[in-house]
Amino acid sequence: MLTSLSNSDCQNTNNITSCSTPKILVFSFNFSLYLVAIGQGGHKPCVQAFGADQFDGNDPKESIAKSSFFNWWYFTLSVGVNLSLVIIVYIQDNLSWALGFGILCIVMLVALLVFLLGTKTYRYSVKVNEGNPFTRIGQVFVLAVKNRHNAPSATVPEEVLQTLHQQSSEQFKFLNKALLAQDGSSEDWKACSVNDVEEAKALLRLIPIWSTCLMYAIVFAQASTFFTKQGATMDRKLAAGLTIPAASLQLFIGVSILVFIPLYDRVFVPIARTLTQKPAGITMLQRIGTGMFLSAVSMVIAALVEMKRLKIAQEYGLVDNPSATIPMSVWWLVPQYVFFGLADVFTIVGLQEFFYDQVPNELRSVGLSLYLSVLGVGSFLSSFLVTVIDKVSGGDGRDSWFDSNLNRAHLDYFYWLLAALSTVGLAAFLYFSKSFVYSIGRSSYN
Repeated sequence: MLTSLSNSDCQNTNNITSCSTPKILVFSFNFSLYLVAIGQGGHKPCVQAFGADQFDGNDPKESIAKSSFFNWWYFTLSVGVNLSLVIIVYIQDNLSWALGFGILCIVMLVALLVFLLGTKTYRYSVKVNEGNPFTRIGQVFVLAVKNRHNAPSATVPEEVLQTLHQQSSEQFKFLNKALLAQDGSSEDWKACSVNDVEEAKALLRLIPIWSTCLMYAIVFAQASTFFTKQGATMDRKLAAGLTIPAASLQLFIGVSILVFIPLYDRVFVPIARTLTQKPAGITMLQRIGTGMFLSAVSMVIAALVEMKRLKIAQEYGLVDNPSATIPMSVWWLVPQYVFFGLADVFTIVGLQEFFYDQVPNELRSVGLSLYLSVLGVGSFLSSFLVTVIDKVSGGDGRDSWFDSNLNRAHLDYFYWLLAALSTVGLAAFLYFSKSFVYSIGRSSYN
């Protein structure tokens, strides 16, 4: 970019040349980043929901294929990420940033063309319910509140309650009053149908699951931050003259995903299906919980490895030499990356399918947005947690857990804390999972 700057944009002070980027270039760069964010916000939840909608959930074979779709979706996504980390990053670092971005632009245009070519072959969902789904579901809560003071005699008819899922009718019973007319009678309850009440209850059931998964998202944020910082201080020589960049260590997560997803889909699921007689082998919540357990294990491993790294730094007198390479191979970090990738195979894919499957049909893209919001909110919580711990641990002249000199920092304490919090989060998740009622007629796990 500096080659495009004019001499008037550069100043020479004490034989040091510094250049300022023209405002138009800064604006264009930031504008393009916002366009990417807006595009991703619409693309990520919608394209995955549209892909899953190509399978008929009422057909036994296609129902199994739909479950498999989420596995292979994440697999291909990981292939793209890994190729970018290897090829595009190399091109941008060694050849040209413009060439790297240009290649990505061409790839996206080709992808758009291929997508448009299949327009006439796609399946499209038929709208069953009339009206806006947000309005229908919102009306359930409004009527339930309006009818909250109705006399005990003003109850919902037994024949109506029998149409509710047996377990669902016992959950969030206050919403059953939305089946009553506003005057408390039950002769004409057009305002809210049984299906509307079921959908409102389904959304409420998602809240505790969403909340308890935030701890997993906090751990998820560590791979691109502190894991990378750990690796930057270690011996990253893979062979003579070959050193792996610290940021490229995330490849181990991608590689583990590429290895474990086919094993999960082609080996684990058929075996589990034989044992449990469930089409997908295990339930979505069982899959998510397994991944949460594995993420806690990855934090324990990360803490143990960091303790060893600090010990070696002390033994070699490198505590006050942050730029020195710790004589400890970066391969020590591989197990925590592998467990991290394995946890993603279970939890990330499980969350995608869960939030797609357990929301009303018209809100499936919104459901996948809820999955993405777990990761987004978790990232913010991770930053908040780091900020608070940094201020508390770094007071009174003490070394912060996140000191810029990692040899004096205590990432091991932070990892142990995350492992403990992950355990608490998993316990809460298991508690709410026991009482969770899958939405009838949509899940292939029941």
